[in-house]
Amino acid sequence: MKTVGVFDSGVGGLSVLRALLTELPGVRFVYVADSAYAPYGERTVSEITDRSERITAWLRHTHHIDALVVACNTATALAIDSLRATHPELPIVGVEPALKPAAAMSHTRHIGVLATRGTLNSERFARLRSQLESAASSPVHFICQPCDGLADAIERDDLQTQQTLCARYVVALREHAPGDMDTVVLGCTHYPFAADVLAQLLGPNVTLVDTGIAVARRTRDVLGMSIETVTHATPPLLLSTGDPEKLSQAASRWLGLRTRADQLVA
Repeated sequence: MKTVGVFDSGVGGLSVLRALLTELPGVRFVYVADSAYAPYGERTVSEITDRSERITAWLRHTHHIDALVVACNTATALAIDSLRATHPELPIVGVEPALKPAAAMSHTRHIGVLATRGTLNSERFARLRSQLESAASSPVHFICQPCDGLADAIERDDLQTQQTLCARYVVALREHAPGDMDTVVLGCTHYPFAADVLAQLLGPNVTLVDTGIAVARRTRDVLGMSIETVTHATPPLLLSTGDPEKLSQAASRWLGLRTRADQLVA
């Protein structure tokens, strides 16, 4: 059985784990929520790189993982190149804001992006945005809105703050977006868990896009597994550097998992 490590700054990466469990039911997943250091989007590059390396090294040493999924947009943007240089023999799959899928489906070519400041300020994001906005055949226009505090509110399951922040950032996004914006990218793995609120605020003419399924299929490819490679589903191992009970509750609420999370010191 293949073993895949998955980590995020907290519970947001469960949105990616949900897709991984659907696409790869025969794989054993070890999920690490680095909740003691969340949210990553408000930490320095060196802090995020250090945490990403510590967790990756621990997953390799303790669970001998066959691949790693960096289920965090900020960690992907700021640390994945360093991880690949340090662990060249380990297949590593990252998550990025779904700019390409959004560009492929948008009819108006005006696309909103909700993400953390760490992601929006990263060189990786800037390169991808520039490539798509300068495409000669069919350029697009991205309207980017940083969402300070939203990932943290989702992490804490603070519904009132989530609703307040979602409303604030949708208003801010619309202030700078053309009226025909038809697509919005959820640029943080936490944000799909606020998708219902965001969809209601944005209205029926705006499509929300996230990266979960694309990441899961990419992971299947790097493992060399076909769709037919299916065995019995194995419950994931859930670990948190913060309060494991919060991870257990989130996994139960959003994924229907009854697996208890354990404490991790890393």
